[in-house]
Amino acid sequence: MTRQWLAELAWLPGQGICRDVLIEANGDRFTAVTPGSAASSTERLAGLTLPGFANAHSHAFHRALRGVTQADRGTFWTWRERMYQVAARLDPDSYLALARAVYAEMTLAGISCVGEFHYLHHQPDGRPYADPNAMGRALVQAAAEAGLRITLLDTCYLAGGLDQSGVLPLAGPQIRFGDGDGAKWAARVEALCPDGRDPDAQGLDGQGLIAPHARAGAAIHSVRAVPPEHMYPVVTWASRHDAPLHVHLSEQRAENDACRAVYGVSPTRLLYDEDVLGPRTSVVHATHLSSADLQLLGGSQVYACLCPTTERDLGDGLAPARPLAAVGCSLTLGSDSHAVIDILEEARGVEYAERLARRSRGHFTAEALLQAATSAGHASLGWLDAGEITPGARADLVTVSLDSIRTAGTRSHAGGELALEAAVFAASAADVRTVVISGRDVVRDGVHQLVPDVPGELARTIRAVLG
Repeated sequence: MTRQWLAELAWLPGQGICRDVLIEANGDRFTAVTPGSAASSTERLAGLTLPGFANAHSHAFHRALRGVTQADRGTFWTWRERMYQVAARLDPDSYLALARAVYAEMTLAGISCVGEFHYLHHQPDGRPYADPNAMGRALVQAAAEAGLRITLLDTCYLAGGLDQSGVLPLAGPQIRFGDGDGAKWAARVEALCPDGRDPDAQGLDGQGLIAPHARAGAAIHSVRAVPPEHMYPVVTWASRHDAPLHVHLSEQRAENDACRAVYGVSPTRLLYDEDVLGPRTSVVHATHLSSADLQLLGGSQVYACLCPTTERDLGDGLAPARPLAAVGCSLTLGSDSHAVIDILEEARGVEYAERLARRSRGHFTAEALLQAATSAGHASLGWLDAGEITPGARADLVTVSLDSIRTAGTRSHAGGELALEAAVFAASAADVRTVVISGRDVVRDGVHQLVPDVPGELARTIRAVLG
């Protein structure tokens, strides 16, 4: 289907903010982008039109904890215990319902693609479901029903933790996360793409696609959860499928201390020595790094996924965003635990954290932060053809209002040339009015077109999970 939109203001690669941009698409691809158009008989997008946002790090079920974990002070570790309680209660049906609602909330915030860091693999007692990938397939289906793309980052999670005495076994709710060893993890994930399968069944094609909207990726949960001898099968699987590979890195100082005590090196060095780091790898959080760690990450050309709202919610610390960028890491953004779902808030959070750490302003431009939210984020999830409004790219659009109570008056600044600054530093997810994903309307006038009552769905599914 051929479509046209006339954007009042649009952010275009290499051109910046342009006025009266005629955007044309055929099916799920842009075919032409023409600034300064006089077209009138087409759909008009008032405000600032951007490419779709990429949420590069998500744990969908953590959304059930929003507000709940704020009642007591606690620590990251006490928060984790509450999270495990939620994890223990989910099955494929309830996870489908919850994830659909969470992904619908994401699309309302302008997110066109999510990287789901998925480790709820098996039944609560650790036995596989009849389909060993039932929980992952529920997430893929949830994304389809909510209207966004997904990279299912199937996560290897084999150990219950790491302390100075060594590797701890999985226990309690963690039992359902484990596959036994790295080779068994790879065998299960390979079942996403069985040879000789029914052509109508979900499976991995030559481009890493499970479905037109879904891509497979791999993840090593952390050095706490995957002993180094089990990392090789994960790295090999990701390399064979040219898939993204993600890993939590140095979110807590305790992780660094335990890693040095057991393995004699930092988590970054351990991952480097095990060939985990490379241009398809995303390190998530990367909060507590040494100068030597930074050099290893930069030399490996990894993506660094920062999650400011989660990191400040859990008291993780301030990620070294500027040093990471300075050594050559491409920054991306994620809402992680979904304390809020607002990629614009994540974007400005990166700059504000640097201001707090360095007591000065102006470390990242609005354009650099939006690149993290769009093109870099999509690339880190394996969608190299998304994240820009340009011919041939996937037809994803997000229009941000410049007339809301938060953004009113910003349109007049420098003839709209400061619209990016208005979006990043003033607007919120509530200002997203239109979302087009792969050429299809998913949000119109702030209303989800596929999930009519997103707040109601969230309330019902979270109530069912919390009991």
